Amino acid sequence: MKPHPDHKELENLLPYIRKLQELADRHGIRDIFQDNGGKLLQIALATGLTILKKREGNDARDETGREYELKSVNAALTQSFSTHHHLNPTILEKYRKVGWVFAIYEAIELKTIYYMPPDKLEPYFSAWEQKWHNSGGKDINNPKIPLVFVVGHGELVWGTQFDVRENRARYRVRRRDV
Repeated sequence: MKPHPDHKELENLLPYIRKLQELADRHGIRDIFQDNGGKLLQIALATGLTILKKREGNDARDETGREYELKSVNAALTQSFSTHHHLNPTILEKYRKVGWVFAIYEAIELKTIYYMPPDKLEPYFSAWEQKWHNSGGKDINNPKIPLVFVVGHGELVWGTQFDVRENRARYRVRRRDV
């Protein structure tokens, strides 16, 4: 095996990537290439939130101690935010207690961030809880929150208003609102 011709270019970029990782380390993000680490860093710096270091529980905290669930989407690929792979009433109880921060990306470019209090998401929470009960207590695999819902009901906190129609036309993204 021999290196790809672009390997040298990657090697030249590594000092800058290391600097980015040093910045991320200062914010509790130990690997910018894992679990959306680089995007979490961008969201934290844009909002002033502190990333929580534990894997379980909420994602971030503000200066008053209030915790948040952070979600991001690459709008060039999909039109909905993922939630949880094993959604159940225990997770829903946690979701109902925290604010939600939704970051919209196009590839690696952060375009906008919206905030939504949990009461605005209650229609989804209630429907998911009913679905869980109707299934006999089977965890729900990653139900989605539509991008169009977040843009239409959230409070813009960073960036400019996101144009869902223009985005759909540009990327011809399939709509998945389930």
